[in-house]
Amino acid sequence: MRRKLAGCTVFITGASRGIGKAIALKAAKDGANIVIAAKTTQTHPKLPGTIYTAAEEIEAAGGRALPCVVDVRDEQQINSAVEKAVEKFGGIDILVNNASAISLTNTLETPTKRVDLMMSVNTRGTYLTSKACIPYLRKSKIAHILNLSPPLNLNPMWFKQHCAYTIAKYGMSMCVLGMAEEFRGEIAVNALWPKTAIHTAAMDMLGGSGIESQCRKVEIIADAAYSIFRKPKSFTGNFIIDENILKEEGIKNFDIYAVKPGQPLLPDFFLDEYPDVGIKKMESHGPVPEIKEEKLRPQPKPQRSGPVEETFRIVKDSLSDDVVKATQAIYQFELSGEDGGTWFLDLKNKSGNVGYGEPSDRADVVMSMSTDDFVKMFSGKLKPTMAFMSGKLKIKGNMALAIKLEKLMNQMNSRL
Repeated sequence: MRRKLAGCTVFITGASRGIGKAIALKAAKDGANIVIAAKTTQTHPKLPGTIYTAAEEIEAAGGRALPCVVDVRDEQQINSAVEKAVEKFGGIDILVNNASAISLTNTLETPTKRVDLMMSVNTRGTYLTSKACIPYLRKSKIAHILNLSPPLNLNPMWFKQHCAYTIAKYGMSMCVLGMAEEFRGEIAVNALWPKTAIHTAAMDMLGGSGIESQCRKVEIIADAAYSIFRKPKSFTGNFIIDENILKEEGIKNFDIYAVKPGQPLLPDFFLDEYPDVGIKKMESHGPVPEIKEEKLRPQPKPQRSGPVEETFRIVKDSLSDDVVKATQAIYQFELSGEDGGTWFLDLKNKSGNVGYGEPSDRADVVMSMSTDDFVKMFSGKLKPTMAFMSGKLKIKGNMALAIKLEKLMNQMNSRL
């Protein structure tokens, strides 16, 4: 079989580790030239890999590597790396805008310095790197720009808890929207986004210990990217989900990509579990009064007893102003089985509250599971494993807040 990317030059930002490096290694197996445009020149205790170690791996895989020190916030460094790539390899055929900065914090808790970082790396860095590569991409027979960015889902839930990050990430997607039209017929410009969380060093830092069991490997993104690169220039302006394009390629067994096959997977940001629901609610005024009316009905709060009630009592005793201030979310638990029903944990209002029934304000995250699984999850005094790790919990809402709850529970546990 002919190696599609043999001799092609692929310019990848943030390619010293994680998804960027995985895409690089996939292309290297074809014999591609890889420009590693990243900042890391010395090993980091929590983020392994440098542009030089990545270069060694790429060449061992069969490719040629050019490590370049590039902070995508610095236009001169971008331009210099592009010039070196053209001088060494004769041109640029594919650009992958992978470099990204993330902070899952709300408006008041996001320092201006962090806002500037996300806007500069995600949106501005993608724009400037694309601008620098386009003159050379126009000369290529392959000519692809691929941004690691999400579909433009304007559901307010994706802005509510991390507005700055969403704006910065959507900026990358808007580059796809604009450049695909601007360079139609010359360069294919697309976005790629994972359906589930991908296990990287950054994910470990965000999600904490044990998060990898709910993730897929970086190879799924690399394989999806490779599928895109094999398509003609006419394939442009698409917002592609990794699993969807691989299914089109005939892949049926996705367990090969799971870190722990058989375990439940965390859905990624910006992908609604039921995408039509939000749209229908916004398009139709009919259901709105009905929903408001239901929310205004007082919910019965009968006395409960048993392990579920005991668990929430322990949680309530652990609440404080600091915990509420740090969390700012309302969680709703839909428990089936004996001693089940609807329970809530309010970590947004006053000093926090827990109880049986629906919360007074709309929940940010709804978790559905059986009472038995809930009890197993909180066996002992308070030892949560966050049941979505066991495959028996369905979550609707902001996944970052679900992860935040797990961390919170573990902190409570350490104090008991």
